[in-house]
Amino acid sequence: MNIKQKNIFLPSLIALEVTRRCVLNCAHCRAGAEDKSYENELITTEILDFLADVASFSKPIIILTGGEPMLRDDIFDIARYGTELGLRMVMAPCGIWVTEEKAKKMIDAGIRRISLSLDGATGESHDRFRGQSGSFDAVMSAMENAKKVELEFQINTTITKDNINELEKILEIAIKSGAVAFHPFLLVPTGRAKGMIDKELSSDEYEETLNQIYELQKKTDILFKPTCAPHYLRIIKQNLTKEKNEKLVCSPNSSVRDIDSKKKISNHSLHHLTKGCMGGQTFAFVSHIGKVQICGFLDLECGDIRKEPFSKIWKKSAIFNQLRDPKNYKGKCGVCEFLSICGGCRARAYAIYNDYLAEEPFCSYLPSGLKR
Repeated sequence: MNIKQKNIFLPSLIALEVTRRCVLNCAHCRAGAEDKSYENELITTEILDFLADVASFSKPIIILTGGEPMLRDDIFDIARYGTELGLRMVMAPCGIWVTEEKAKKMIDAGIRRISLSLDGATGESHDRFRGQSGSFDAVMSAMENAKKVELEFQINTTITKDNINELEKILEIAIKSGAVAFHPFLLVPTGRAKGMIDKELSSDEYEETLNQIYELQKKTDILFKPTCAPHYLRIIKQNLTKEKNEKLVCSPNSSVRDIDSKKKISNHSLHHLTKGCMGGQTFAFVSHIGKVQICGFLDLECGDIRKEPFSKIWKKSAIFNQLRDPKNYKGKCGVCEFLSICGGCRARAYAIYNDYLAEEPFCSYLPSGLKR
């Protein structure tokens, strides 16, 4: 099973950057991807060997990402091979090339789901964020094409000060389009997004937004999974505890199970979100040149699959093992009662404090041990 058992950590999700090339010019791009050829990218055999190595000790979801993964001629061969190995293959395309024909090829190759990014509720706001005119229409068309062939798709939205007021409208589009999930991403100021630090939500706005997401989630059946928002699990737990206590005041004989079973939030989030920051614990990122990181936003090399197998890197990486030990966390995170389910964003800590073990800089919560 792809979970922590008896202090053994196994990957449940791996993002594989099959190329860094991309035709868009997104303001928040962690990779600063451009529409050009990148030297020394992983070749087909290297990727297939990597997938076989992963499958030898775990069966995680593999996200084929980029850049634009569909720019690789061998992308469907890669997906098909991973599927044959028993890996759950998914893809994160930009949307421009997701025609009905290509969507069918994805299904034939074993792609189980694609993610499509929608960062504005209108063509004007989305295209401005993505840096290319027509990208909104392309994403909307990709949704329709995926729906026609019954290919699952989810909507990802990077939240900033510029589009926070469009969140509900974007959610409405996701629901009406037939998306199976909605993943709001909280901006991480790395890569090209370093120039967007003024667009990052403050810690108080962050808290308010996560509570807003919690309330929105209760009103719909679509699966929510806030990403790069590790303290959302704290938000869930705090709200469920509050609602349980309020319910018990009104109905002393109600059980916790009775109360929680009435909440969509329980059915969705608590069964699909197991940890806030999963980096190095159940998640890893492999770059287009084979560098292993805890995630795509923390550009610190933890190993190189061209030098040693990923299975060895996963077990032996010093950074991975530091993150797996709660005693190593510093500041508020180190003493927080929610550390085991949250962990804080390690990439934000590094971006702000130059220390990936430092406290989450965009969290306003004060741990009980520090309260006076």
